[in-house]
Amino acid sequence: MAIGVLALQGSFNEHITALNKLGVKGVEIRKPEQLEHVRALIIPGGESTTMAKLAEYHNLFPALRSFVKSGKPVWGTCAGLIFLADRAVGQKQGGQELVGGLDCLVHRNFFGSQIQSFETELSVPTLADKEGGPPNFRGIFIRAPAILEAGPSVEVLADYPVPSKQVIKTASESKTEEEQNNSGEKVIVAVKQGNLLATAFHPELTADTRWHSFFMNMVDGPVDQGSSDQTIAYITKQLPVFQ
Repeated sequence: MAIGVLALQGSFNEHITALNKLGVKGVEIRKPEQLEHVRALIIPGGESTTMAKLAEYHNLFPALRSFVKSGKPVWGTCAGLIFLADRAVGQKQGGQELVGGLDCLVHRNFFGSQIQSFETELSVPTLADKEGGPPNFRGIFIRAPAILEAGPSVEVLADYPVPSKQVIKTASESKTEEEQNNSGEKVIVAVKQGNLLATAFHPELTADTRWHSFFMNMVDGPVDQGSSDQTIAYITKQLPVFQ
């Protein structure tokens, strides 16, 4: 079986390319019945409200929730993280439907608008321990969310320091949320909970495939091979986006 990549909108092609670099076949998922033929699923980054509307139009939410509950691995990046969260704030008026399963509270646009997107070095000791390579990872944050709260069963894989003023300003949707984040020291940007993996940044936009390899190690049994004959384990220098 192959690895599915939800292909409604966003960076699904980049995820499939990254899987191919690891010798794994990635297939585009647009209909509920297609989920029956994949061993794991990646929900890519994109515009979360648009993705949610398209998922609702194609009646994908029940099938996505069943897939999560089945125990098969699911990885959400950026908008995919929002999809997997049990709770979300900072949404557009009327909110959006969530798949759920990940015991966390996510802020939809914590880091601001598109022009406030940025890149930074993240400390990723667990990733380095499991997949090798340097102890840091180049995180690409594009209109990115952040996890404000994580339940006791959630393993934090990466966090990011945020000035106190930014946390209070962007967490202004509710008094309770502001009080919970008034220390302003860090927000969570990568987690694992059972069969679920989530990153607020975009590993698929770099040449470093360690997050994809980490995810593949969550998958039981063999998967179909991709078309590439080259595997990239990690990079040791900064590379431009989309390389």
